[in-house]
Amino acid sequence: MPTAYRIELEAGEVLFREGDAPTTAFLIESGTLRITAERDGAPMRLGDLSAGALVGEMAVLDDSHRSATVTAVSACVLTPIDRAQFAERLQAADPVVRALLLSQLSRYRTALATFTGNDPMVAAAAAGDAESAHALDKIRLESQLRSAMENRELEIRLQPIQHIASGRLAGFEALTRWTHPERGVVSPADFIALAEETSLIVPVGEYVLREVCIALRRIGEEAPHTRPFIAFNVSGRQVGDSEYVARVLAQMRAHAVAPAQLKIEITESLVLDYSQIATLIERAHTAGMQVALDDFGTGYSNLGHLHKLAFDTIKIDQGFIRQLDDPRCLAIVRAVIGMAGALGCDVVAEGVETPEHLAQLKILGCQYAQGWLIGKPLTVDDALAALTR
Repeated sequence: MPTAYRIELEAGEVLFREGDAPTTAFLIESGTLRITAERDGAPMRLGDLSAGALVGEMAVLDDSHRSATVTAVSACVLTPIDRAQFAERLQAADPVVRALLLSQLSRYRTALATFTGNDPMVAAAAAGDAESAHALDKIRLESQLRSAMENRELEIRLQPIQHIASGRLAGFEALTRWTHPERGVVSPADFIALAEETSLIVPVGEYVLREVCIALRRIGEEAPHTRPFIAFNVSGRQVGDSEYVARVLAQMRAHAVAPAQLKIEITESLVLDYSQIATLIERAHTAGMQVALDDFGTGYSNLGHLHKLAFDTIKIDQGFIRQLDDPRCLAIVRAVIGMAGALGCDVVAEGVETPEHLAQLKILGCQYAQGWLIGKPLTVDDALAALTR
């Protein structure tokens, strides 16, 4: 029985005609539909579609009038799909995928118009609008990022981490910077986010690891009396790779770096898969590396992290440290430091920018501080100079 969610056609019945408005697409549940377009005043067969196929979706996607007529060859049952359903999913799609899809639709329209002898129909969201331009720029940026890795244009910067009680420079966090020859400085928020959307985050991570090992080898050669660690972030894809720790060890051996000098940092948002993280921590500990929980308190906080996962270090997010003047915020930081100490974890306070905050952290028993008061991200040359002062 026909309803708003089910349409039945008899053989010879027309579903829609060329030039109709694109209100709905259809999923063919049974039967066969024939697609025709007018050429020289006569219908020309373009093809037949049967059960499981979509029909009418292209006009809905690009908001163009129907470019063909669809007629039932046999009795058909169809499920209508409202244009709002398509619009919602298209809007939620990756902008690059959306731009590619609309570009393909535009080419299809042009080809069909040429084939039938009709005037070309222009897609509503063709490649010239702002969204498509942004999507194409992302494609361009992805290619440029690949080139930057090949040419070693990505640079690491080392942000100092201070041991609060002694005031000595204990180590660094590796940050990635990119200065493009034409774009200038590319924000890490842009290229790291782009890398995480694609498989590029894996080679970027390998690149950073290699550069960190090169830096540590150089420090060992030029400042052998210092033994700083360098912490570096891993992505979700790397966390899920069973061979990741083995590849880290291979890089360390290749550059004569001691495992204790590398510290893996895992962002708090990644720790929801306890078994994966527990396996990574176990393998890192077996290899002699420490693992830090980064950005603690940024919205995913769950004490189950600390109960189930043997992190060596907890890094308190800078948002708390910058508000230490607030008694309630101070109480939270005090509680986190006390809890971490009871669990045998060191604590690094991020975002330390004033002497008052550093003094307060020392009173609270926080072991390490990181932030602009301690030092801005340094080149390897400047990091060596800071170690040997």
